[in-house]
Amino acid sequence: MAPTSEILTAERILEATEEVLRRHGPAKATVVDVARALGVSHGSVYRHFRTKAALREAVTKRWLDRTSARLAGIAVADDSPEQRLRAWLATLFEAKRHKAGDDPELFATYTVLTDENGTVVGEHIADLTAQLTGIIAAGTGSGAFSVPDPAAAARAVFQATGRFHDPCYAREWTAPGIQEEFTAVVELLIRGLTSPSR
Repeated sequence: MAPTSEILTAERILEATEEVLRRHGPAKATVVDVARALGVSHGSVYRHFRTKAALREAVTKRWLDRTSARLAGIAVADDSPEQRLRAWLATLFEAKRHKAGDDPELFATYTVLTDENGTVVGEHIADLTAQLTGIIAAGTGSGAFSVPDPAAAARAVFQATGRFHDPCYAREWTAPGIQEEFTAVVELLIRGLTSPSR
């Protein structure tokens, strides 16, 4: 049990919530369990998150933001747009594979939570496609890519690589040959982006 002398912050609550979700799963985890893990009353948790749904939404956002933050650094790196695009897609795939493989119970929990929190997921996807748009726009500006609409191209790249980041495909991420399949898709996309527009 956490010492109650520490200041109760939203971040501490989210950390405890993640641990409670890992232990109990989304169906059984309660705000009372989170409060107990922190050594506080459930009313203290509700002062930070007004409802159980708000708490679950916040912990889902925190989980998704970890991936977004890693990718944001790649999107604005000094590398060429082609190198950034390759690294961004590889990092997204690797992050999703690690989440699914390193802690399958928590990954399954978050899969349930993301289904509940469509707004948070929509914002996450919008953030990721905005990062991709930035990379592709930089490539278009430098002449590395030849696309008339970087935002449309970014959406297409995101959708075309869905098998390597959409949680519904998680079971396939450890299949033999998956890395080769990922590389083949990325190479095809790069060729498509660098071909002259018609």
